[in-house]
Order: sequence, then C-alpha cells, then structure tokens
Amino acid sequence: MTTAQILSFAIIAGAIANFAWGRFRYDVISVVALLIAVVVGVVPVKLAFTGFTSDVVIIIASALIVSAAVARSGVLETAIAPLLRRLKSLPVQVPALAGATALLSIFTKNVGALAILMPTAIRIGRSERSSVSALLMPMSFMSLLGGLVTLVGTSTNIIVSQVREEAIGKPFRMFDFAPVGLTLTVLGFVVVSFGWRLLPRNRQGRENLEDSAASKSYASEATIPDDLPEGMRTVADLGLGKDKVTLAAIVRKDGRRTAPLPDAQLVAGEVLVLEGEDQALAALFARLPLLPARSDRDITKEKSNEEVRSIEVVIQPDSALVGMSAQRARLQDRYGVKLLAVGRQNERITQRLREVTLRAGDVLLLQAGESAFPDFVRNLSLLPLAERVVQLGNPRQRFGPLAILLVAILLIAFSVVPVVEGFFGAAVLIVVIGALPMREAYAALEPEVLVLIGALTPISEAIQHTGGSALIAGGLAHALTGISPILVLGVLLVTAMACSPFLHNAPTVLVLGPIAMLMSKQLGLNADPFLMAVATGAGCDFLTPIGHQCNTLVMGPGGYRFGDYWRLGLPLSIMVILVGVPAIAWFWPLAG
Repeated sequence: MTTAQILSFAIIAGAIANFAWGRFRYDVISVVALLIAVVVGVVPVKLAFTGFTSDVVIIIASALIVSAAVARSGVLETAIAPLLRRLKSLPVQVPALAGATALLSIFTKNVGALAILMPTAIRIGRSERSSVSALLMPMSFMSLLGGLVTLVGTSTNIIVSQVREEAIGKPFRMFDFAPVGLTLTVLGFVVVSFGWRLLPRNRQGRENLEDSAASKSYASEATIPDDLPEGMRTVADLGLGKDKVTLAAIVRKDGRRTAPLPDAQLVAGEVLVLEGEDQALAALFARLPLLPARSDRDITKEKSNEEVRSIEVVIQPDSALVGMSAQRARLQDRYGVKLLAVGRQNERITQRLREVTLRAGDVLLLQAGESAFPDFVRNLSLLPLAERVVQLGNPRQRFGPLAILLVAILLIAFSVVPVVEGFFGAAVLIVVIGALPMREAYAALEPEVLVLIGALTPISEAIQHTGGSALIAGGLAHALTGISPILVLGVLLVTAMACSPFLHNAPTVLVLGPIAMLMSKQLGLNADPFLMAVATGAGCDFLTPIGHQCNTLVMGPGGYRFGDYWRLGLPLSIMVILVGVPAIAWFWPLAG
C-alpha cells in the first residue's frame, strides 16, 4: 500500500468516524477533510474544487429549485384537496399521503416532494382522529422509495450515473432506474399501508420557529372582481372552509358592513374581510379569482431590478403608527409599503384594513421593494419577526412551474437534452418567469448537501487515482471468488445500506460506486447491476434519522426518537434486500 493510498484511506476513515460521532455538521466535516487532503497532497490544488462544478451538484441544485417552485405554486395541494377531505381515519390517510409522496418523488427530488406534502400531513395529523407520528415516517420512507424510480429522484441515482459516465462514457438515462425502483416502491407501499401500526401514535411533534410564527391569524381583505365565474354567486360558493379561512365581514360599496351569511350574494366591487393564517390566505387567493388588498396599486421600487418582499413586523409601544390607521399614515404614498394584513390577539377585525386603528403589539404583514424596508422599520419603531417566507401578497405562478418540469422530463426522457442541461434550463426558466424569486431559490438549495457532495467528490476521485479503489475491489473480488454472483450483488447492496447511516447516502455512493465498477470488472460481470445495487442500498436508509435528510426532516415534527425508525424501517429494509437483489439481477443481467 502506497503512502498516497494510506493518506486517502485515513482521511475517509476520519470523515466516517466524525459522521458517526455526530458532534459536527456534515458539511463542516467534508470541507475539513478536503482541506486536509489538499494540504497533504492527496488532492491537487487545481482539482480541489472540481466537485462543486460537477454535474451532480448542478442537477441536485436545479431539482431543488424546481421542487420549491412547484411547492410554491400550490397546484398539487389544490389537486389533492378533494381526496384529502375524504381522509377521515389513519387506515386511509397513511396510504393516501404516503402514495402521493412516492408519486411526487418520482418527478421531483424526494426531499422537495416530502417538503411539499408535510404541511398538509401535519394539519391532518393534528385533527381529532389522527396522528402526526403515524403519518410522517411512512411518507418519508415512501419518498426514499419513490426517489429510486428516476435519475433525478434522489442524489444517489445522480451520483451513480456520473460514476458510470466517467467509467464507460455513458450515464444512466432518466428512467433506467424505473424497473427496480417501481418494483420496490409498489411493495414498499403495501408494507407501509399496514406497517404504520408499528409506530407510536401519541407523540407530540416539535414545532419549528417558522411553524410557530405561521400559526398567527391575520385579518386581510379581498375585493370581488367583475368577472366572477358561473357557479360562484354566494359566500357559500367560495368554499372558504377548504382553506381554513373565515369571513369576518362584508363591506358594501357605500362602506356599510353586513353579516357574512352563507347565502349572502357576491357583488362586484364589494370587499370581503377575511381571517386566517398567512399561508391559508395565500392559498385562498391562489385558488379563487379574488383581488387581494390594494391590488389596484403597484409597489413603487427604488430600483427596477429589486425584488418585492413580504415581511412581518410587530408595532412597538413607541411607534408613530400607534393610534393611526393605514389610511391616515399613508403608508404606500409616503413609504412605498403596502399593508396586506393585520394580526391582533383576542379580537376579530371586521373593518377595512385601511380603516383599522393600529395598536402596540399588532402584527402587520407588509409588502414593498427590498430597499424600502430598512428605513421604514427603523423610523417607525417596528420589530421584524423571524425571517421566513411569507406568501401572502406575492403573486404565484400556478401552472408555469409544473409545465416547465413536465417539458424538461420529456426532453430528458427522449434524449433531446442531457439531464444536467434539462434541469438547469428548467430552474433558470422558473426564475425568469417569476415563479420563484431569487431569494427563495437560494433558500431552496440546501447548501449543506451541496457542500458535502462538492467537497467529498475530489477525495473520492483521489482514492480512485491512487489505486485505493482497485485495492479494495481486488480484495473483495478475491474474498468473494466462487460465491454466486447474485450473493455478491446482495453483499454490495447490504454494504451500501449499512454505510449510509454513518457515511451519509451521497458519500456512500461516491466511495462504493467506483469500487463496484472495478469489482465487477475483476469478477468478469456486468457493472450496471452492481451500480444499481449501490444506488439502491445507499438510497434506502430506513433504520436511522441521519442517513438521509428526509428522515431527519420528519424527526422533530413527528416527535420521533432514534429507536423509532427501526420499527417500520426493519420490515422495509428486509423487503428491499429480499426483493431488490433478485429484481436488479432480473432487469440488469449479471453476465455482461
């Protein structure tokens, strides 16, 4: 064993030990490992940052942006809303939500798919006859299985495709993973549809800061447009309850307020005073052809290229707004700031927003160009709340993101464009049409995952270039000589599953992918089933909350403990091994 091999193995071993210890962040460990590799000469300086420009990082980043735009559009939530209203008990809620998550994970990155449907599941789970802890883990596990179906569904498939391209010049295509992935997804769906009963159902999940801030109820207003569609003539026809929004009052054109009775007629130009959480109000405006507060006046921006933002502020006791209304304060004329909603504790607001007399402690939803907020907040003694995305007042592209995603998938599926160009182009188009502001696009990128992959890629390549991968592959091939090829395949899949919780799923493929290629060559077998085994095993960590970010994402809201995952995860893991290995061998013959 050469000095370069010893150093590269030592760096990877140190990274694995720190991943397993859990004392430091994954991304910190990976960049420190890269720095050490550069300092000791294992990774040349000129190649140290090639991982950050790799196709893998670009595809994953682009897929995350596309997923965020689809989630922001609200199209999918609207599409499944009629189904969700029929879900009255866990035996039907779990299959419906888990199946929807798997289906969505096929076409968007699995983390994005789970993030889209999690809020809906949490709302359902907190109802009287349900349980958040019984819903979220099946959804997480099905997002992992659904992600196995396509190239872009999970990071492991993207990375293993790059390994294949570097070895033989051809990457896997978009749906090459589908035969094995669909088989495991369908059987996994059956397992979770019954196996959710193994999970605890009485856990109280932990709300994060954004969830706590989002639970505040606001009063906003909407103007009835001239062109209401047929069948939308009364208050009852609006279906406000679908979005958990309450109608506080109807303000007639002459300023009179009337009771919001269900059979009250909707008259163009009249104003509805609405009450609900900001996300619920945003969903309502996305679903109905109502005009939001002051929609007749555009935001004045100091710079034409600055973004329009919506933020939350609290009025402090010494604020000049105390005792004034938005109309008297002339917020938009003087400061270029539009009042979207007012939140007030223990009191229902039934007035027009512009007429509400503001008090200390009121929470305001405001919209303006970015440059207007700093001086406005400081001069009027307002306290900004925790940074989070506020949808109300931000116009949403309904079908643009979904249409762009479908076109990109078709172009990639028919080999019109490569995967990296297809998804990068989709992400750029989504930002260009305004479906996702750049601030939210950056927020969707999951930088810790991108840094993890970008930093460890050069180290993985160094292990190959120093002959370390060949050394391990030769040792494994010698140890497994004479054993049935399908058992060798099983060993590789189980090894990937065992490494994923400690090494993380992406680095597992970075390390084991090249070894699988060399091992298959030394055994005289086809490399593709070995690569599929690595991708499948690394993408199926059902036993811990740390091997994949989907499992980590549901841990807090579901109230799970570390030991809860094996309850449902062990049956799924056994299913993947018993079914996945023969399925891979069937669809990807071992003899090359």
